[in-house]
Amino acid sequence: MTRDTTRRAVLASALAAGTAGLAASDAADLLDSFAPLSGDAWDAADRSFPETVESPHGPAAVARDEFGVPRVSADDESAAYFAVGYCQAFDRLFAMDLQRRVMRGRLSAVIGEATLSSDEFNVAMGFSEAAEATWEVVAESRAGPLVEAFADGVNAAMEDLPLPLEFELIGYEPEPWTPVDSMLMEKQISWTLTGDFGELRRALVADRLGEERAATLFPTRYDHDDPILDGTETRLSEATERATAERSASDRSAARSAVGSAAPVDPELTDWLSGFESPTGVGSNSWVVSGEHTESGTPVLAYDPHLSLQAPPLWYEQAVETPERSVRGATFSGVPFVIAGANDRGAWSFTNLGADVLDCYRYEVGDAGDEYRYDGEWRSFEVDETRTIPVAGGEDRDLRVRRTVHGPLIEREGRTVGVAWTGHTATRTTVAIEAYGRSEGIDDVLAATRDFDLPTQNLVYADADGRTLYFATGRLPIRRIDGEVVDGDRIFDGSAGEGEWDGFEPFGESSWDGFVPFAEKPHAIDPDVLSTANQRPIDDPTRYVGTAYATPYRGSRIAARLDAAVDGEGVTDPAFHRGLQSDVRDGRAPELVPEVVAAVRDEAGGDASDSDQSLVDAADTLDEWDYRMARGSRAALLFARYLPQFRERVFGPAFTDADLGEAYYPSDWTLARLPDDDPLFDGRSRATLAVRALGDALEEIDDEGWETYGDYNTTRAMDHPLGGEAPFLNYGDLPADGSPATVKNYRVESAVGSSWRMVVRPGTDAAAVLPGGNSGDYFSDHYDDQLRRWLDNDQRPMPLGDGGEPAARFRSSEEGSR
Repeated sequence: MTRDTTRRAVLASALAAGTAGLAASDAADLLDSFAPLSGDAWDAADRSFPETVESPHGPAAVARDEFGVPRVSADDESAAYFAVGYCQAFDRLFAMDLQRRVMRGRLSAVIGEATLSSDEFNVAMGFSEAAEATWEVVAESRAGPLVEAFADGVNAAMEDLPLPLEFELIGYEPEPWTPVDSMLMEKQISWTLTGDFGELRRALVADRLGEERAATLFPTRYDHDDPILDGTETRLSEATERATAERSASDRSAARSAVGSAAPVDPELTDWLSGFESPTGVGSNSWVVSGEHTESGTPVLAYDPHLSLQAPPLWYEQAVETPERSVRGATFSGVPFVIAGANDRGAWSFTNLGADVLDCYRYEVGDAGDEYRYDGEWRSFEVDETRTIPVAGGEDRDLRVRRTVHGPLIEREGRTVGVAWTGHTATRTTVAIEAYGRSEGIDDVLAATRDFDLPTQNLVYADADGRTLYFATGRLPIRRIDGEVVDGDRIFDGSAGEGEWDGFEPFGESSWDGFVPFAEKPHAIDPDVLSTANQRPIDDPTRYVGTAYATPYRGSRIAARLDAAVDGEGVTDPAFHRGLQSDVRDGRAPELVPEVVAAVRDEAGGDASDSDQSLVDAADTLDEWDYRMARGSRAALLFARYLPQFRERVFGPAFTDADLGEAYYPSDWTLARLPDDDPLFDGRSRATLAVRALGDALEEIDDEGWETYGDYNTTRAMDHPLGGEAPFLNYGDLPADGSPATVKNYRVESAVGSSWRMVVRPGTDAAAVLPGGNSGDYFSDHYDDQLRRWLDNDQRPMPLGDGGEPAARFRSSEEGSR
């Protein structure tokens, strides 16, 4: 059967069974809150893009390539973004509506009590109010009218078209889209990349294990030689030099010595808040090579962001052609402008900086709970009111919302912690992103980057003039205690005014007074070869940036391969860079595999008959391995399942005794470097633990019936948000390459990995691929038509130009009425 026939058959079985009999169909086990399916669901199966659409913003045309990517062209910018909004709503309306419900704390209104905890957090954090403050600023910018036109397009599509199937499954209709909703998507992206309660966990670990142990197991700086900048590229301004002189190395040492000295916040509150942080493994790769080292003489930029993998993908591909811009690339559903991509002059990408832009505060709160102590006096909370969270099929929940001068006060069962996050203020990132799309070169990009408030990112840029750029974006707070600048990785005494950011206005518009000046942030102008993989940006920053940096496995591998490729007279081409994106050598393996091989052989004593033959065979397989996490590899499977078993045997006993779960375990970088006499081993032999862990892995592999890495490492984790209840919405289960530590990044346990890949020669050719398809419509041919290409990194062209013959035309409303 064709894909269309198969998918219609699944819907037919669901309709025939009804909610009482769905267990007999492929749409089994739908949530109790799902609406009874009716014949209206067939409307979703017959959704098609109209040939003609009336637009109040003027004429535009939409062409689609063979993968369903819309290419919008118009003479007027507002007309173009009306069409963009219409296209996004056609392809991704449910994803757009679901995400804004999450951020507004309105998911329980359609799902029920299962999502109350999420709603309570999001309402308490005030994301929607922060989005409103942001829109007030963006509305007055050049981007404002385009965001409004986009919202008009989304709403026009809602009126014109049948709703996607998911709305029929759950049984509700979406409310009109607003410009604030698009700002809310900016907040969601920013929270995903910077929402980090690490100081709460660090304080808890220091309290349970001791500060010295915590510092050893959780270093704030990994000992490696591959930062993003080596110091030679950075152009230090006079202001930066002055800041360096003002803050000596001894000052930094003194500031760091106090880290972890504060008592922890309640463990249950800490664990609850940690559940709303970024998914484990969120990060990205990006690199640029100047024209000096490319076959064409034009720079090459490569990018693959590591975010949640799901059906449909987080990213949405589009292209827009107007007299002001010719831009193509990826954005998030609900965001009008291309976030990462290229125009006819340049290309840009972003990886997570790992900056610390969230602080936690402890307060003395009055017995009645309506006052807190601040600046030597008792004062009422800046906001103290009750919000109602609607609950489908249950009782509505009332939530008390309180805010201090720093931001929200988060409460859980009587325990509180204050939060300040740079995303709580009005941000201008939408203004910056819009400006990138029509930039003409490096000067325009630098000017736009001044408005890029959040998320804090590593911007990598190249243009057709041969210029290249690296800049750390976003607001970096400057904290002080008693007038002295301090680092932010601690819990502050909010009642004493510790750690405040001058000029910060939660849910208002902030000044730059309390933030690192633009020129003092890590940056490089015209770097020759530069790569980022979430490692620390520079060894000795003049200002505190953060501590949440990735282990250097990806960064070191990328840098080594780039250096080897450009050494001497070496040149690269786009095919080389796509090949580097597909690199699956795991840097953890050469650190950890030799010891387990030696341990097994030592225990065998040279006579396999005296040991478990399966262990010896496994050790032999690992010994012959090239450390590549390839889907057809038996050794990769052994290593992938050995590592968590070894991690558990080493960390499990001590952390269990300290009542700290697996989420608190140190990194694999730390694991590989623990000496034999580390207290964690407590008289146990590291070699013996390694052998036992390999035995554990073999038992698991046998029980599961796995033969190669691809049997375990599959796309099964890439689910639709409703896929647990409606499995037919999920992608197929296919074997995959890559691991958490490989350049080709994939984390099957957390469904995180390369969520978009592109390779661009600015001003000329570009190629990209999505992990699934550009359409979120289950019945579309483009629902999953790129999944296999993504697995093989088989990128398809992202051409310049208007995209050929339009499939749909938008005509002026006035024209339509004549």
